[in-house]
Amino acid sequence: MKIYTGNQIQTYLKLLKSRRLFDSDSLHETVSSIIREVRQNGDKALFAFTKKLDGADLTALRVSESHLKAAESALSPEIKANLLEAAENIRSFHRHQVEKTWLVEKEEGILLGQKITPIERVGVYVPGGKAFYPSSLLMNVIPAQVAGCKEIVVVTPVSKTGEVNQVVLGTCALLGVTEVYSIGGAQAIAALAFGTESIPSVDMIVGPGNQYVAKAKQLVFGFVKIDSIAGPSEVTIIADSSADPEHLAIDLFSQAEHDEEAAVTLITADHALAEKVMQVIPALLEKQPRKEIIAASLAKYGGILVTDNLDESFDLANQIAPEHLELAINHALDYLGKVDHAGAVFLGHFSPEAVGDYFAGPNHVLPTCGTARFFSPLGVYDFIKRTSIIRYSEAAIKKHGKAISSLADLEQLTAHGDSIRIREK
Repeated sequence: MKIYTGNQIQTYLKLLKSRRLFDSDSLHETVSSIIREVRQNGDKALFAFTKKLDGADLTALRVSESHLKAAESALSPEIKANLLEAAENIRSFHRHQVEKTWLVEKEEGILLGQKITPIERVGVYVPGGKAFYPSSLLMNVIPAQVAGCKEIVVVTPVSKTGEVNQVVLGTCALLGVTEVYSIGGAQAIAALAFGTESIPSVDMIVGPGNQYVAKAKQLVFGFVKIDSIAGPSEVTIIADSSADPEHLAIDLFSQAEHDEEAAVTLITADHALAEKVMQVIPALLEKQPRKEIIAASLAKYGGILVTDNLDESFDLANQIAPEHLELAINHALDYLGKVDHAGAVFLGHFSPEAVGDYFAGPNHVLPTCGTARFFSPLGVYDFIKRTSIIRYSEAAIKKHGKAISSLADLEQLTAHGDSIRIREK
């Protein structure tokens, strides 16, 4: 990890902007071939890819309901209680995002409105591999349930022995999800998008994954709706002299431990604080089980930016547009108006991003790699469709028909205009 000052800061920002995955020709061709194979050969391709890529021989894809119930029963009382409390927090927060159908009479004879309809069938990808993520399951399933989606399907990878993580399965059961398939990777995305003999296709796919999963979601977009193309995780922290150096270092670690490609940035106008953070990092790092991943991330994309003042710190944070933005400053709420671009903002010294990852309630599926400039967190609004409603009476057509038909004639679409004129008579 390096300290950047003056003109060096722009060099670091350019480094962050270079963080783009999933765009190589070889990745595109590999994932495209997997999708083609699944479309052509269905379940047979899924079994073959699971054997080839995961090393597991499967005889069935769907996880039985008895297996789900057994996994739920195996959850310890403490874990179960914590999952249920987190789920209620998430559900409560997302209820505030629910949209309703509305109608308005603009004038006599003209009724306009918008009908809200949930996406009917949603596929949720839950990653496996380096770790298991019941929190990802909560954050992707619950907004869909709150939106009113009728069918929610979960896919998740298997181990080499053909087993799915039992905590993930137990969490599915807690949430009432009964359609679960033990399949992962790009092949799982293809199966959700196009369907196979065992897996009916879905209307929307959500959930994070590795570069193969992300590329597959990108390639099937348009056949189905997707949430986003998520890149590696990131956190930016704005800190002042009131911040604890060890707290800052651990918060940087909490994102760096996800992935060697994760980006962690501390911005401060206090040069002494920057030096103190650098000093505490080595000893704290030695205590971390994932220290190799953290060290690689810090070396590649870790930066401490020393600014002249707090205003400059916020300007740099807005340029980064981070997934997570922590304001480790006194009276943090007073500065919220200075934040223009961030996936989630964590206010004050006792709001590390882990609070949002697991428990607080707002969604932890957030825009990455600077896309917070134009994307939002996953929410109930992603799991609905909006349908426009228009009703004109005979009197309204006669009143406004000339204006409508003249606009149609302007574009030389005669039948459009005639559809109005024939009614005016």
